[in-house]
Amino acid sequence: MPDRILDLSDTPCKVGARNSLLVLSAQDAPDLTIPLEDLAAVVAAHPQISFSHPALSALASHQVALIVCDSKYLPSGMFLPLEGHFVQTERFAQQAAASVPTRKRCWAQVIRLKIATQGAALEAQTGSDAGLRTLSGRVKSGDPSNLEAQASRKYWERIFGDRQFRRDRQAGDQNRHLNYGYAILRGITARAICGAGLHPSLGLHHKNRYNPFCLADDLMEPWRPLVDLAVARWIADHDPEDPLDQTTRRWLLEQITGRYLWQGEWRTLFDCIARVASSLAQVYAGERKTLLLPELDQLRPLEGPTLPLQQEAQGAQDAPIAPE
Repeated sequence: MPDRILDLSDTPCKVGARNSLLVLSAQDAPDLTIPLEDLAAVVAAHPQISFSHPALSALASHQVALIVCDSKYLPSGMFLPLEGHFVQTERFAQQAAASVPTRKRCWAQVIRLKIATQGAALEAQTGSDAGLRTLSGRVKSGDPSNLEAQASRKYWERIFGDRQFRRDRQAGDQNRHLNYGYAILRGITARAICGAGLHPSLGLHHKNRYNPFCLADDLMEPWRPLVDLAVARWIADHDPEDPLDQTTRRWLLEQITGRYLWQGEWRTLFDCIARVASSLAQVYAGERKTLLLPELDQLRPLEGPTLPLQQEAQGAQDAPIAPE
């Protein structure tokens, strides 16, 4: 499973493709080539980057997500392949015909894991899970009591050690870091969904008519606390209003795209989410009743608030690459 993210943010360049390689051509520098089969996503943030038609076609054929950023280096668009699986049409039909009870049952699984992971993140950062692990066990089909919202209120008051913190996408503090991390996570999840032969707009719970990535927003929920914890640790040593520069973005990517223990094996984040998406396709096909999700203790990505994250996330050095 490819797990590398190419971050094009600091150097103007032209992006082409040749012989299953992505070719980066910058002025006064030799071409840099990268095997397309190694890439999971490309993040284009520099305003003077151009992609050739062969490059876009090659990215799509290799199922590489292309994420485009705005002038503030925040992701503003995403390009995904149309063809993701050999029985895609059949799976689209099964997904569209999924019953409400099936979707509610899967959504409850997602929310239980999200709340439990929030508890693990809080414990790693503050020493206490604030009762979230216990709360996660009370989530029923469809989450009719909206325990997700109750957990969020406890969580956001504590994760940054600032009871005044509010999640605001337009704010100029650590909310920018969260926006960036979530957008990368969303791209990874959308790519996994396409690879499983499902459509990213047909969600389990999210159903905004203007949102083309409802299912991605559903399935990425349990992994959001990984981003939150990485941001919490970054701002512990940095001003939240500092520029979201390449060093900051690279560090965040390294933490998010580390490896995680699942069923006794270290797996990349891409592999974990791809397995979840594949299991959802099996649920829709009637081949299994529930989603395949990692256990909390096995998912736990980080331990100990003072340890360098690079030492904990095995393989993180392979995650982000960028041309010099």
